[in-house]
Amino acid sequence: MGIIWTIVIGFVAGIIAKFVMPGDNEPSGFVMTTILGIVGAFVASFLGRGLGWYGPEDGAGLIGAVIGAVIVLAIYGAMRRRT
Repeated sequence: MGIIWTIVIGFVAGIIAKFVMPGDNEPSGFVMTTILGIVGAFVASFLGRGLGWYGPEDGAGLIGAVIGAVIVLAIYGAMRRRT
């Protein structure tokens, strides 16, 4: 259930992150934004566990997932600008 919850939170976080970071360098498609939000939620969960903020079975909350999604969107935008 933890992975499903992380995917759902990542979906919502991707949508919120798109509103927080609008711009031309971010993916404009709904599907790509959602995928990057889910990746951001997994990144936030991994980093949170590494820093001791979450237990081994805990996932990132909505705020952590949004921050992770914003970071992933920023990295994606920077990589896209380089090419």
